[in-house]
Amino acid sequence: MFHKLYLPLLAIIWLPLAVHGRVNEPQAAVQIRAVLHDPMHPVAELYFIDKDGEAQRLDFRPKAFSRPFTTMPLDGSLVLYDKAEIDPEKPTAGLAASVKLSEGIRRAIVVVVPAPEGKKPAYRILVIDDSEEAFPGGESLVLPLIRANMVIQAGEHTVPVHPGKLAIVPSVEEKNDFNMAQTNFHYQNGDKWVTFAERQLQFLEASRRLFIIDVTPGALQPRVTTIMDVKRAGEWR
Repeated sequence: MFHKLYLPLLAIIWLPLAVHGRVNEPQAAVQIRAVLHDPMHPVAELYFIDKDGEAQRLDFRPKAFSRPFTTMPLDGSLVLYDKAEIDPEKPTAGLAASVKLSEGIRRAIVVVVPAPEGKKPAYRILVIDDSEEAFPGGESLVLPLIRANMVIQAGEHTVPVHPGKLAIVPSVEEKNDFNMAQTNFHYQNGDKWVTFAERQLQFLEASRRLFIIDVTPGALQPRVTTIMDVKRAGEWR
């Protein structure tokens, strides 16, 4: 079995929860695209506050980013709620997840995952800068949710992946005539490296990928979930 590779998410990757209250001064709106990664419960009813102060349901899509939505940070944090009716006197009563945003971030990808069993609030959030400078076309990101060290081979690149740290796969140049390149994933088991995924992928400057690596109860090896991002009409979708 693979149980020893479970990752205590809060301990090594997720930013600490912020203490929330009313907004004391104006803050800039942030454009968000979100993805829910909860294989055991793939449907979630979560809400955000739009720039007009209204609660809106987040339209999660299976293994894909949501449509862009704009929200106002609360004391510098992105906040999600588990209900649409929010008491302004008790803004944390319906709190589902929150995370402090880096200063100056205006576009972000957020990955929402379940909190460890028995922990509150129910979800944790990882924020990825969605600007062209931070995440340019052609690149891929690897988000590991297991304790093992890993390596991803994509075309000419061999990239180490360490627990709790996003890994960047640069744009792949060594491709065939169809822009395809071999992409392999390996994890370290003792003194051996074990291949757990092999695939041919197409790498284009007008596409980006987020690879999420996790393991489910009883699994014999990790698995890779791929979130594809394609630029159409000048926008990532």
